[in-house]
Amino acid sequence: MAAAERRAFAHKINRTVAAEVRKQVSRERSGSPHSSRRCSSSLGVPLTEVVEPLDFEDVLLSRPPDAEPGPLRDLVEFPVDDLELLLQPRECRTTEPGIPEDGKLDAQVRAAVEMYTEDWIITHRRYQHLSAVYSPITAETQRERQKGLTRQVFEQDASGDERSGPEDSDDPRHSSGSPDDTPRSSGASGIFDLRNLAADSLLPSLLERAAPEDVDRRNEALRRQHRPRALLTLYPAPDEDEAVERCSRPEPPREHFGQRILVKCLSLKFEIEIEPIFGILALYDVREKKKISENFYFDLNSESMKGLLRAHGTHPAISTLARSAIFSVTYPSPDIFLVIKLEKVLQQGDISECCEPYMVMKEADTAKNKEKLEKLRLAAEQFCTRLGRYRMPFAWTAVHLANIVSSAGQSDRDSDSEGERRPAWTDRRRRGPQDRTSSGDDTCSFSGFRPATLTVTNFFKQEAERLSDEDLFKFLADMRRPTSLLRRLRPVTAQLKIDISPAPENPHFCLSPELLHVKPYPDPRGRPTKEILEFPAREVYAPHTSYRNLLYVYPHSLNFSSRQGSVRNLTVRVQYMAGEDPSQALPVIFGKSSCSEFTREAFTPVVYHNKSPEFYEEFKLRLPACVTENHHLLFTFYHVSCQPRPGTALETPVGFTWIPLLQHGRLRTGPFCLPVSVDQPPPSYSVLTPDVALPGMRWVDGHKGVFSVELTAVSSVHPQDPHLDKFFTLVHVLEEGAFPFRLKDAVLSEGTVEQELRASLAALRLASPEPLVAFSHHVLDKLVRLVVRPPVIGGQIVNLGRGAFEAMAHVVSLVHRSLEAAQDARGHCPLLAAYVYYAFRLPGTEPSLMGGAPPVTVQPATLARGPGRPASLYLARSKSISSSNPDLAVAPGSVDDEVSRILATKLLHEELALQWVVSGSAVREAVLQHAWFFFQLMVKSMALHLLLGQRLDTPRKLRFPGRFLDDIAALVGSVGLEVITRIHKDAELAERLNASLAFFLSDLLSLVDRGFVFSLVRAHYKQVATRLQSAPNPAVLLTLRMDFTRILCNHEHYVTLNLPCCPLSPPASPSPSVSSTTSQSSTFSSQAPDPKVISMFELSGPFRQQHFLAGLLLTELALALEPEAEGASLLHKKAISAVHSLLCGHDADPRYAEATVRARVAELYLPLLSLARDTLPRLHDFAESSGQRSRLASMLDSDTEGEGDMGGTINPSVAMAIAGGPLAPGSRASISQGPATAARSGCALSAESSRTLLVCVLWVLKNAEPALLQRWAADLALPQLGRLLDLLYLCLAAFEYKGKKAFERINSLTFKKSLDMKARLEEAILGTIGARQEMVRRSRERSPFGNQENVRWRKSVTHWRQTSDRVDKTKDEMEHEALVDGNLATEASLVVLDTLEIIVQTVMLSEARESVLGAILKVVLYSLGSAQSALFLQHGLATQRALVSKFPELLFEEDTELCADLCLRLLRHCGSRISAIRTHASASLYLLMRQNFEIGNNFARVKMQVTMSLSSLVGTTQNFSEEHLRRSLKTILTYAEEDVGLRDSTFAEQVQDLMFNLHMILTDTVKMKEHQEDPEMLIDLMYRIARGYQGSPDLRLTWLQNMAGKHAELGNHAEAAQCMVHAAALVAEYLALLEDSRHLPVGCVSFQNISSNVLEESAISDDILSPDEEGFCSGKHFTELGLVGLLEQAAAYFTMGGLYEAVNEVYKTLIPILEAHRDYKKLAAVHGKLQEAFTKIMHQSSGWERVFGTYFRVGFYGARFGDLDEQEFVYKEPSITKLAEISHRLEEFYTERFGEDVVEIIKDSNPVDKTKLDPQKAYIQITYVEPHFDTYELKDRVTYFDRNYGLRTFLFCTPFTPDGRAHGELPEQHKRKTLLSTDHAFPYIKTRIRVCHREETVLTPVEVAIEDMQKKTRELAFATEQDPPDAKMLQMVLQGSVGPTVNQGPLEVAQVFLAEIPEDPKLFRHHNKLRLCFKDFCKKCEDALRKNKALIGPDQKEYHRELERNYSRLREALQPLLTQRLPQLLAPTTASSLRNSLNRASFRKADV
Repeated sequence: MAAAERRAFAHKINRTVAAEVRKQVSRERSGSPHSSRRCSSSLGVPLTEVVEPLDFEDVLLSRPPDAEPGPLRDLVEFPVDDLELLLQPRECRTTEPGIPEDGKLDAQVRAAVEMYTEDWIITHRRYQHLSAVYSPITAETQRERQKGLTRQVFEQDASGDERSGPEDSDDPRHSSGSPDDTPRSSGASGIFDLRNLAADSLLPSLLERAAPEDVDRRNEALRRQHRPRALLTLYPAPDEDEAVERCSRPEPPREHFGQRILVKCLSLKFEIEIEPIFGILALYDVREKKKISENFYFDLNSESMKGLLRAHGTHPAISTLARSAIFSVTYPSPDIFLVIKLEKVLQQGDISECCEPYMVMKEADTAKNKEKLEKLRLAAEQFCTRLGRYRMPFAWTAVHLANIVSSAGQSDRDSDSEGERRPAWTDRRRRGPQDRTSSGDDTCSFSGFRPATLTVTNFFKQEAERLSDEDLFKFLADMRRPTSLLRRLRPVTAQLKIDISPAPENPHFCLSPELLHVKPYPDPRGRPTKEILEFPAREVYAPHTSYRNLLYVYPHSLNFSSRQGSVRNLTVRVQYMAGEDPSQALPVIFGKSSCSEFTREAFTPVVYHNKSPEFYEEFKLRLPACVTENHHLLFTFYHVSCQPRPGTALETPVGFTWIPLLQHGRLRTGPFCLPVSVDQPPPSYSVLTPDVALPGMRWVDGHKGVFSVELTAVSSVHPQDPHLDKFFTLVHVLEEGAFPFRLKDAVLSEGTVEQELRASLAALRLASPEPLVAFSHHVLDKLVRLVVRPPVIGGQIVNLGRGAFEAMAHVVSLVHRSLEAAQDARGHCPLLAAYVYYAFRLPGTEPSLMGGAPPVTVQPATLARGPGRPASLYLARSKSISSSNPDLAVAPGSVDDEVSRILATKLLHEELALQWVVSGSAVREAVLQHAWFFFQLMVKSMALHLLLGQRLDTPRKLRFPGRFLDDIAALVGSVGLEVITRIHKDAELAERLNASLAFFLSDLLSLVDRGFVFSLVRAHYKQVATRLQSAPNPAVLLTLRMDFTRILCNHEHYVTLNLPCCPLSPPASPSPSVSSTTSQSSTFSSQAPDPKVISMFELSGPFRQQHFLAGLLLTELALALEPEAEGASLLHKKAISAVHSLLCGHDADPRYAEATVRARVAELYLPLLSLARDTLPRLHDFAESSGQRSRLASMLDSDTEGEGDMGGTINPSVAMAIAGGPLAPGSRASISQGPATAARSGCALSAESSRTLLVCVLWVLKNAEPALLQRWAADLALPQLGRLLDLLYLCLAAFEYKGKKAFERINSLTFKKSLDMKARLEEAILGTIGARQEMVRRSRERSPFGNQENVRWRKSVTHWRQTSDRVDKTKDEMEHEALVDGNLATEASLVVLDTLEIIVQTVMLSEARESVLGAILKVVLYSLGSAQSALFLQHGLATQRALVSKFPELLFEEDTELCADLCLRLLRHCGSRISAIRTHASASLYLLMRQNFEIGNNFARVKMQVTMSLSSLVGTTQNFSEEHLRRSLKTILTYAEEDVGLRDSTFAEQVQDLMFNLHMILTDTVKMKEHQEDPEMLIDLMYRIARGYQGSPDLRLTWLQNMAGKHAELGNHAEAAQCMVHAAALVAEYLALLEDSRHLPVGCVSFQNISSNVLEESAISDDILSPDEEGFCSGKHFTELGLVGLLEQAAAYFTMGGLYEAVNEVYKTLIPILEAHRDYKKLAAVHGKLQEAFTKIMHQSSGWERVFGTYFRVGFYGARFGDLDEQEFVYKEPSITKLAEISHRLEEFYTERFGEDVVEIIKDSNPVDKTKLDPQKAYIQITYVEPHFDTYELKDRVTYFDRNYGLRTFLFCTPFTPDGRAHGELPEQHKRKTLLSTDHAFPYIKTRIRVCHREETVLTPVEVAIEDMQKKTRELAFATEQDPPDAKMLQMVLQGSVGPTVNQGPLEVAQVFLAEIPEDPKLFRHHNKLRLCFKDFCKKCEDALRKNKALIGPDQKEYHRELERNYSRLREALQPLLTQRLPQLLAPTTASSLRNSLNRASFRKADV
């Protein structure tokens, strides 16, 4: 061995130099992971540069179209129908269109009507939905695709309670052997006779000897059956945080609604019913002081009451009979009230008089008041008949909505399931941009509450003086106060019932605010519900989508106090006049309730006898489509006489005033204060305003304003913004050419209009945001029109392109700013996105239906309503473009042909590109902020241009003119530059720009010459590359570039864009290194490797040139994975995620469903294999065991310099030396690892990234052409092949199945639970905890963008810990997760198996096959050892059998390791609960024995290994089932009996012997099964079995490891560590026998410092152990490497248990070994760990931070306990375990075992009298004990750790009194102290240790008192000296010491024990001691008081004085007691006297 070591080091030195050389020369050996990857191409183009792409269009032209067979043809070119034009009918909410029918409309209205009716025009890429952009792969879509998976059967799921299959039903309890104490029970074989067992079914063809080729073929056919098509469906969906390419189609523009509430008025009932009452509802927001809805009028009168008004009523229209209304609230707040006002018919008397009867009379007294009522009824009838058309205010009330919503909500939470209640804002998000919810405190939701029915009983009567809205707001604000003034008023009692509920999604029978029928409206006769128009409390930014033109008139007040004459009962009549003749009043005023729909006039309610009334009325008018100069509102003021007097008219006009509605072409709105004329206005008054003093007119109050009124318009025709109005007016004037034109006060001629127009364009940015957003579609349409069809003024074309472009930029900016809150993740404003997608069209071009013919302009109306209109106009294209240019749709009234030609040739995309390129800096800034909009506009314009111009058939190179492409190139260049330069100043903008640019280029790929787009991409890459060299933070730029690439690659025709079907052309002139591997002779193929194949698997020049996009993507990945890449973890994640999401897309894409097609797609990703292979050292180590992984590569890395000994076996340390480089920082270095090779390991990948990368590798391996893979594998050099195998190994580890249980509970163990303990040990030998935590920390590193990314919640860092973010998953979800995980594990393993078979095929022919085969077998073994499904195991075992039969020498000639591993795996599967697995495993095991026998006529090796494996297996607790293993043993016996070929040999006999022997070992362990649930008993048994193997170190070691594993599982890290220390001591003892090395420990003795218990390992004497015997101590642990592993694991466990001091002791043993090996890297790591340990010790010095354990004495009494009866143990429990907890645990456990009412816990700690116990019961006595140290010990045990480690002695105290009670008066209170000693010191390899000695001492009352006083004094001293001081604690302690009322306090103690001098001189000493204690106590009290005085504030002075007084009282009382002297102090007692209980001799001397 030493020789081999030396060879290794020599060998290593050579390699190091070689590595250096290799670094210099570019890349001779592609194998080394350290050779730089930047120049990995045969064309010599480094990865950092982009190769020149092929000219895409030329390549396609040069290929014959039918070159590709069948399904591959579709990969060659985009489909013919890729682009199409869709006309989508605009959704209309109402059944009638609701647009004006009038004949002549002015331009403004016409434009609006057109805009609100035309269909959406969409350019649609038919296949776009297949890319991840629009149908991303999310968890939901994955779940959908995972339906129909078959459940894989796994061993660990089958275990546990449920048994799988009927054959496994026999209960183990019946089959348990006699609980015999000896580790080997002699009679075992008698109990179970193997012969009587049933065997499993045999494999039929197993014993035939077939040709290997046939076997392989059969195996492969079986493997291919029933495999899932899509691998990535089984893997979690790609990370959404990375999905930069996601887009969603914008929602089509819709009308804006807030949260909708349905209010139904059910009934209104007063105490008396004498007249009709009318109701009005509206919402008011108190905080905003605003009425936030229009009025809703309802009428709940009975038919008889309505009858009173018959004289006045027309037939009521059905729309006025509504009793329910839907209110919309955009900004819900707790300040919203629903106000209900009531009115009645006008009558004589003021409001109070009219309310009186309602307040006085009660319904109950109807009979009493009959006459009065009759009188009132008559009067009411008269008033109704005479004054029925007038109303008067009556009463009002208000409902606070927030109360309803929240109280309804509360009750809801109890009853309804939360599922239905969607949070308010989620559904609103969809509806529109109103997300700027108000500040946090008043967010309140009106959408999810439970419907409530209210009965409003109290109304307040209206007060004539306080009718205005201002007064109402005061009342409402007052209502919210608890002491509301309104409460004191006498109410009008009534009962109004209303229902309030959230409005349903699509309510039936609904009328819009214009009274149009909203769909669905099933029956026109149904009583309607009205939608009430909202007046939002703050701005609402939403574009208009339908025609709405309403005017609201609010008369506020009238002041006629100075008007002469009888003017008291005043009413105002409103009319809308189209001219001045009274007949021209238009019927446009909406009716209220129970009347006609529209009226020509309306009146305000009358306030009786009031000359200056206030009004609360609201008139709603429908504005005519064309408002002209003559339209005006006419107000007439009447005096109404209430009393019928002869000669007096009912109404007398007493004043007139009016408002002209149009002024300078703008609608007049806002507040007005109008003068009122006394006379009728003169003719042609309507064009003037009443403010003009017309001659000869009389005015009220001398022409002052006496009538205040307000007009509000809600209109989608009139913008009501001066800038917008002016812009629209000018544009329409130009369109109609009607000059001259008057604008405000100026008259515009043709000469001045251009200047005005330019000014108006510039002024658009000043428009106020709300109307600008509302009219954004109109504005943008007009601007586009100005660009494309420049106006012709006076025969001259006016080029407004630049002005319009700038205006567009500003408008887009303004809209964005207003809607900031509604932006999507990419910073797009949904409103603008919807405009481009749906509304934008090229002006003047209607989609033509036939190509070639001059385009027919289809009228939008006919298109929309044509009955047979096609859903999508798929436009047929003709081959030739017609000679009559289809683009020239000439505007009417064109000047001449020349002009019209120029007019028509302006194309929007060309103009936009040009203007953008030449724009000035200010505009460019605005455009850049929202570049996406302009890009999308250009793309849609280009698409429309191609579709409408029938240009799709032109070759791509001819579609667009060169100058336009130049502009595009310039534009892309400049935007790219902006991205690069802004990244550090404004990262967010740079990210947005970057994405917009990528999307733009991606869109261009569908429209223009693709080669041109590729050249743009290349140019952009170059720009980034130049910047990268100087960038301060390159990672930021790289992430942007990665996002850019990712978006490009998500084009729906990505595969086609990569030219997948053209064969790669090898480079024309090979550069010096034609390909990396030619310089080396290839491993397997005799001829030189094929450069074509190699360039397919490398990122070679030809590869990147032809597969341009794939090349870019993989290059990004390669660069991110470079060891020295910066910002690595983020870049890894991004790059890997990009590849993963693309592969997911391919898996989901129906176009690539066929295997041949998919193989072609996989070719685009072949370099991924080499990439992953070279990154191997930095992938996360899922196997967590370096030993295995690094060995594979290293076994093959020998440069085969004639080394005979390097055949199949290899010394592990040599292996590690050759492997070169650790496999992850810190976690996988090996003993002999020198520093040189490990220099550049780079940043490790996180677990999540590694796993994703591996799944991508598996995808390629699964889908690529096997023949191609085989050719590639044949060309690989040995080291590369080794690394490929390593990669496969890692894939197995990464996707191992975790088991259902793992999904159900969060596994807190740091080490993965592995099924077999041996594997568990290997896993942890060199994997230390630190590196993994480091990994986790790294993967949490945030992006380089600082905080600007609004990072979403990061998922738990690794996928495989999916359970740790438990958002409680349902059982079904967990079932599903386990199902998918099982399928993934199976498929991943099968892909690995397929690949291994391919490699085996290539290896068969090679010379160096041994080493490779060894490595392959290791991977197979690993796959058999991990948790696998039954399905995989059948195939895996078949492969293993084939391998062994082809190459038996592999196992039996060289490496024992492989044979041992195989035996262990097979045995484990023989014990499987699943019969199929057992069948295959026993077959494999049988063949293995047979093969071994055939080689040498005995199978000693397999015998030895199987025996060892079995005893190792038994330790694996619950996953092991002995009855199943027995059955397999029987199966093997059966095979032996039936094997005809070996009948004549001793083989069958030998097999039989072996089987019986195994059977005996099994029986031994049955007993352990019985104690499965009792961890203490189980560990005791394991301990006992381990002791039984004292004579065979291998097995003892195995059992110690089993124990360690069991402890680790239970979380007992200290004990697990002790097991490892014992194991290490065992190995050291053996190594010391073998050779005498200075650096090795001498044996057990060297470990004494770690634990005094270790010496028991030295029981191995020389005669037992003869190291030469074959098979003894042959395990890999009996080597220096093994020793190091054990020690490291011990250190790891100590660290986990927080025993950092012990870590130091372990490393003291380890460091000399490492020093001897000069392993400085490892030494560095060790010292790092030591530093961590010491730092932790420093930080946790007080000990509270790490609590080591709590100890209890547990005694068992009763025959039921068997050998535990009358045994006492000390149990070590986890820290802070309460007595109740352990008591409960043991009671529960034993109750379960012995049954109810058997177990009793003895509650006290007194000695147990066995005779008094019930023999039928089991008693447990549990006492809390504390570690006890003698005084001399405490000198050594200084630290908290010292006092908790190496404990053997424990103490507990029991108080008692002579009469048997526990507590009594002071003079009789005794105490018993019990000391227990244990067999071993804690911590030990078990958690309970037997008590071997106990000793008791009894303390007399005075001694008890002394102890108590000492304790009190200590507490005082501690509180006084505490630093920092704690005043509270100090005062508590003081109060307890000096307080007067303390029962049994210090004073009482003194009075009892010190009052009299004791008679017995023996007690003098105690008396004196107590007196000294009191003196000390007084002194400490004084100190404490002094300290307290210093700490307290002024508020506690009095308290302190009280304490001082108490203290002085105490001292006075104690004074006489403390001063009296004893007669003499007794001389020390003589030796013969009793041992002094206070000064006990060392307990250690007692007889332990």
